[in-house]
Amino acid sequence: MKFLIAGLGNTGTEYEHTRHNIGFDVVNAFVQKHQGSFRIDRHAYVSEIKWKGRSIICICPTTFMNLSGKAIKYWMEKEKIPLENVLVILDDVALPVNKMRIRHQGSAGGHNGLRNIEEVLGTRDYPRLRFGIGNDYPKGRQVDFVLSRWKKEEEPLVKLKIDKAVEAIEDFATQGITSVMNRINNQEFSL
Repeated sequence: MKFLIAGLGNTGTEYEHTRHNIGFDVVNAFVQKHQGSFRIDRHAYVSEIKWKGRSIICICPTTFMNLSGKAIKYWMEKEKIPLENVLVILDDVALPVNKMRIRHQGSAGGHNGLRNIEEVLGTRDYPRLRFGIGNDYPKGRQVDFVLSRWKKEEEPLVKLKIDKAVEAIEDFATQGITSVMNRINNQEFSL
């Protein structure tokens, strides 16, 4: 049983821990929890976690957000991982900070990373975990907002949600996506 967990984000210190890089932060937290480490490899930082009889390949693409599909396709093919065992983790401005949503498939919803994955894979039918980052920005300032860091008062809730997203990855690999959907899709996270 092999799985590919892909956290979306951009490489470079100016992007670290921004709202747009929450996919990287979640995958990093998962790898740390399981005492893994990353190596630089083709198109991504890569870590392989062996857990409960599963092999979980974790990637943070180095291709930049808008070319994420290249890394995902490469690692799916290299590791022979079926589409239903891929989980893409990304930020979502359409969801408030206290929500997450996991789906079997869906539209890109204006997210350039998802749009590229859809183009490269030729399908929308892959699991994704959308991490709500809110949309508290003035008209025309979305780019500045998604590339900004979390507000001090948001950080405890974001940390809690990262922990819950790590559990969702574990459950995705052991129980399947339906179990995770039933647990987190309608939940409002709070401290």
